[in-house]
Amino acid sequence: MHTSCQEIAWNSGPHVVIAGVAGSGKSTLGAAVARDLAAPLLDLDTLTAPLLDVLSPLLGSGHWNDSGDAAPLIRAGRYAVMRSVAGELTSVGARSVMVAPFTRELQGGDEWAALLESVAPAPVVVVHVDGSEALLARRRADRGLDRDRHRADTPHSSPTVPHLRLDASLTTAQQLFRVRRALGLVSPPAERGGVVGRTFDAMLFDLDGTLVDSTAAVARCWAQVGDEYGFAVADIAHGMTAAESMALLLGDVEGPAAALRLGDLETRDVADVVPTPGALEMFSALPASRVAIVTSGAPPVAHARLAAAGLAAPTAMVTSADVAHGKPDPEPYLLAARTLGIDPSRCLVVEDAPAGVLSARAAGCTVIGVGGTHDRADLDADLQVDTLDQLTVTLAEGGVTVSLR
Repeated sequence: MHTSCQEIAWNSGPHVVIAGVAGSGKSTLGAAVARDLAAPLLDLDTLTAPLLDVLSPLLGSGHWNDSGDAAPLIRAGRYAVMRSVAGELTSVGARSVMVAPFTRELQGGDEWAALLESVAPAPVVVVHVDGSEALLARRRADRGLDRDRHRADTPHSSPTVPHLRLDASLTTAQQLFRVRRALGLVSPPAERGGVVGRTFDAMLFDLDGTLVDSTAAVARCWAQVGDEYGFAVADIAHGMTAAESMALLLGDVEGPAAALRLGDLETRDVADVVPTPGALEMFSALPASRVAIVTSGAPPVAHARLAAAGLAAPTAMVTSADVAHGKPDPEPYLLAARTLGIDPSRCLVVEDAPAGVLSARAAGCTVIGVGGTHDRADLDADLQVDTLDQLTVTLAEGGVTVSLR
């Protein structure tokens, strides 16, 4: 049966545009997305810089990316090359991952129209990687590339076209997870048994990374405190209380002050904190007598993030202020079960972090692991899902039952 070029293009999936300023990590993410999708990677520098480097003597003194009157023509030519290659891929039924600043394109107008036209009828999904200027400047300084000194397109405004914003503070794996989710590429649930169809008396939820996507805010705040107190972000032990983490990193003298500083930053940095997919529906379906939140965060931080995500704080809520030993110790989940008056073995916990899973298991609970923060292999959960909207919660006289959508 004959298949038209238009049908091939649509069926092969959208072209993915990865945009961002120098130092945002867009090239690293673009390579990861291209590998994951098995799609051609069209990086503007790779496509055009070698030729321009050879032709540089013809363009006068200085770097071609800072070439005065010729700069507009050079920019137009570079993006024309990218559009041409992407259009050719569309014509043979393939999509691409395009990586470039796309400064003007993402503001709409003629440049955006030209990009869409070049790959029509295939759709385009835009991913914009952004971060604090301090982080981006530090990355550019660390890599020391000559081309960064001639960037005329940094900084630039946020896109006005529809896009997925990713914070540069996220790891590449965390960014890739969110790109896949935006493309509808979620992994099927993986169950070891004992969750689907079983009735539980209550559900206990971790907060950060489980009910609210605060991963970027967490990374930003920890990085700032790390800069101020002189520790490496890679050395942070997540999943436990901030006080415990700071004590491990800085000792009993500086640790408490650093923990207070972190709490202040985290309470205020909630602009991009949102509910995780499916969290609002699942959480709101549960009555107060059958639900609790168990978080390693301090009360002000937890309440600020719940408010930012549009989630009402439950009656039963365990924070760092309520326990002597945080996750992975079982105390937080044991306290939550006791507060609800329910045996821990009758509780179903939803977690995103290894320390939280260990805490729940040690308390005798059954555990659902949710993606977005850690790899599946790092979570020893009874049921693993990418997002909560892969599950449906049903209330019955006997309790709470979870089923797969």
